[in-house]
Amino acid sequence: MTHVVTEACIKCKYTDCVEVCPVDCFHEGPNCLVIDPDECIDCTLCVPECPIDAITTEEELPPGQLVMLALNAELSKTWPVIVSQKEPLSDHEHWAGVSDKRDLLER
Repeated sequence: MTHVVTEACIKCKYTDCVEVCPVDCFHEGPNCLVIDPDECIDCTLCVPECPIDAITTEEELPPGQLVMLALNAELSKTWPVIVSQKEPLSDHEHWAGVSDKRDLLER
């Protein structure tokens, strides 16, 4: 089992989660984060750290978010690892409550 960053992270990119990850499985893209499913040890430490609940388990991933499991796996292979917290994107407050943001994902 792995944890998955959902599309809620897109255009927000809170990084509170990365500092608690004991295996450095988070990867940073231009406007969101992803989790490498091969590195994730399912420790759950990251889940409560996300202020917008953008991290869930593979089993609890809503049907409309299943594509995010594949995107996390794909993008974690090319995006760099992130281990230190950074400021969220400048307009994160606007995007935090917006749903259906998958088309806004920047690769």
